[in-house]
Amino acid sequence: MTRLNTEQLLEDNNTQDPLAIATLKLNHKALSDVDGLFVFKNLEKLDLTFNNLTSLEGLKCCTNLKWLCVVQNKLESLKGIEGLSKLTVLNVGKNKLQSMDEIRPLIGLCALILNDNEISSICKLDQMKNLNTLVLSRNPIHSIGDSLFKVKSMKKLSFSNCKLQSIDSSLKSCTELKELRLAHNEIKMLPHDLAHNKKLLNLDLGNNVLMRWSDLKVLSSLGNLRNLNLQGNPIAESAKLDKKIRRLLPGLRVLNARPIDKYIQNEKDKRSDKDDDTSVKKPELKKEKKDGKLKMDTQMDLFSQGSDGELDHADDIDMEKELKHKKRKMDKFTQEKKEISSLDDKRDHGKLNPTGDTAKDKKSSKQKRAKTDSEPSSLHTKVEKQKKKTKKGGEGQVDVIDDTEAPFEQLFGGDSVEDMDSGHGKVTEKAVEDTNSVANLVSFAANRKESKKSHSRSARLQLPPVVEIGMGGASTWDDE
Repeated sequence: MTRLNTEQLLEDNNTQDPLAIATLKLNHKALSDVDGLFVFKNLEKLDLTFNNLTSLEGLKCCTNLKWLCVVQNKLESLKGIEGLSKLTVLNVGKNKLQSMDEIRPLIGLCALILNDNEISSICKLDQMKNLNTLVLSRNPIHSIGDSLFKVKSMKKLSFSNCKLQSIDSSLKSCTELKELRLAHNEIKMLPHDLAHNKKLLNLDLGNNVLMRWSDLKVLSSLGNLRNLNLQGNPIAESAKLDKKIRRLLPGLRVLNARPIDKYIQNEKDKRSDKDDDTSVKKPELKKEKKDGKLKMDTQMDLFSQGSDGELDHADDIDMEKELKHKKRKMDKFTQEKKEISSLDDKRDHGKLNPTGDTAKDKKSSKQKRAKTDSEPSSLHTKVEKQKKKTKKGGEGQVDVIDDTEAPFEQLFGGDSVEDMDSGHGKVTEKAVEDTNSVANLVSFAANRKESKKSHSRSARLQLPPVVEIGMGGASTWDDE
């Protein structure tokens, strides 16, 4: 048995005046009583964790106490603290308390922690207007009753590892509640009155006896819920539960201790949709290519017949001039071809000398024919090169969207954006949406590949938010 030595305390705190001491830390001292603390009348914070205390009677004179922790002692009663009206935090966890009636006069309490005791009933707490944290986990409590009626300030509440079979309407008044722990009980259903707790962020219902989906439908009223645990319930064995819960609570971030990375999931869905869209449009792209080839063949036929065929896209003036120039050359070669045919006719009728001139003309004729035949192919090749050059130039104009070093003015400099591949099939356009609410300024991605690059880059920037306390993060409660 160890008694408190007042003189030693004064020496340890380098003072001879007990009224000058506001904080004392006396944990792991094997103390059996605290009778000597009556002289420390200005004491505000006292830590008596891990001692052998069986009574708190010696604290009656410490009326200025605001913070008291007596965890891991041998207390069977809280007698002696009734007059500590300035207490805001009281932690008496891991003792042998059977009742909590002594705390009723402490109406200034903000946090009351009584986990791991032998308390079987909860006294009325309706006078505690500032109480925001109540921890009663691991106590043989069967019912909450009306103990929390009118306690509107409650934000964190733990009844895990008790013997609760229902919560009925006991939490109806706790409209500010953000964390509720009810794991390891015998709860069979969630009451409709739980819908009043709309600010709930963290709800632990693990290891209860919830069996039916209808018992969980009230969760749809908890739109702010971020962390939900249903592990250990019969209903959690359903393979479809996760999908149903996510549909019911789209804002949920953690389900059954597993993070729901909805940002990455959304990106996967979008990529999947894009792949489907691409597969659908492949036949259309093939058709457009085929149509483009037919158009080019038609133009070549018109040129060979000496026709005045018009270009399909008159806006490209340079290409039109070049094609007209080629047309004139084609007319010239056509005329030469006719002359060759005329020479062949003369030879066939014997009008020329069969030994000399005919052989020369025949050789000349073959050379001219080869040159004439190669001309359309050459023309076709040049046209294709011109198309690629035009397209490449257009792409260069749009690549600035993906250039991280490009000035902002370059991205949103024009009032309109022209067709990047006029006359050769429209380029797939994807608007870069309004940035920072800049009105009427829109740019376009040049093709699907570039759009996908930009999209994947923005996806990497959309990192999931840091999980905070009360939203699935580590709790600061001393009830674990």
